[in-house]
Amino acid sequence: MKRREFITLAGGLTMWPLEGQAQKSERIWRLGYIGTGGLGNQLWEEFTQKLDALGYVAGKNIIVTRSVVPPETKAIEVALTKLHPEIDILVIWGTVGGVVAKRLSQNIPVVFLSVGAPVDIGLVQSLPHPGGNMTGVSFEAAIDTYAKRLQMLKEVVPALKRIAVLAAQGDPNVTFAMRSLEQAASGMHLEMTTTYVTAGDDLPAAFEEIRQRKIEGLIVIAGLLTSNNSRAIAELSLAYRLPSCHGFREAVVAGGLISLGPDLFAIAKQGAVYVDRIIRGAKPADLPVEQPDRYEIYINLKTAKALGLEIPAHLLARADKVVE
Repeated sequence: MKRREFITLAGGLTMWPLEGQAQKSERIWRLGYIGTGGLGNQLWEEFTQKLDALGYVAGKNIIVTRSVVPPETKAIEVALTKLHPEIDILVIWGTVGGVVAKRLSQNIPVVFLSVGAPVDIGLVQSLPHPGGNMTGVSFEAAIDTYAKRLQMLKEVVPALKRIAVLAAQGDPNVTFAMRSLEQAASGMHLEMTTTYVTAGDDLPAAFEEIRQRKIEGLIVIAGLLTSNNSRAIAELSLAYRLPSCHGFREAVVAGGLISLGPDLFAIAKQGAVYVDRIIRGAKPADLPVEQPDRYEIYINLKTAKALGLEIPAHLLARADKVVE
């Protein structure tokens, strides 16, 4: 992979010097890109590589300004305020970012990426017909995704009776996720409690609270905060001997037990295609919101062994990646 050199501007913004194929038009499109830490650099690389392949050339038909921010509403608001006078199209990651953009970015096309339930949280009118200035790629293909995660955890821990849900306070994903989990937990006769955190520093206290409740399993609600703290959550889950199910494969690579979630790198590429279609004249209102191209199951056998668990053969057969 060819190494890129970035030019950092004031306010944490990064300009993307891009080499590409063919010039698309005489106009230079100004693209703003807001992401977060964690996998942010790798997702950015996938996104820009796809733009390369679509023929965009820095300074000839596109200028991309990147801002890396914490997964917090205020930080995203500040980044958007700085970008707005300088961009024609906005690309923004995550549900929190999508909600902020809905409020502050009403006059430019917005491509959101990895957003949970964009209809439920009011970003678009419907998936086939967004109807406004926003479109993009959802994180969850359907509301039953969390039920499937809970079912996977139950298959690995058949005696499971009490589960905890770890959620970021104020994350728009939570309402949608809890609706699915509450219904699924009731059908499986599971007792469920929820622990909220507002920052990564809250995690040790949250896990101590979970321990005191004598919890037997953990479901992590996918979002920017939990994504950026995947490693810490995985390590604490193992330290507290909690079988855990996640929405991000990175948590399993870091030591979590199992995950079911979309390929974020594929979503990054899908985002570049949306940008291309908008530049070519399509309106976000008419571009259907896409679901992730594929979902992946990751299983950490080393963690399973440490917890004294045996992964069912049928689940291992379905896994996209088994961490030995």
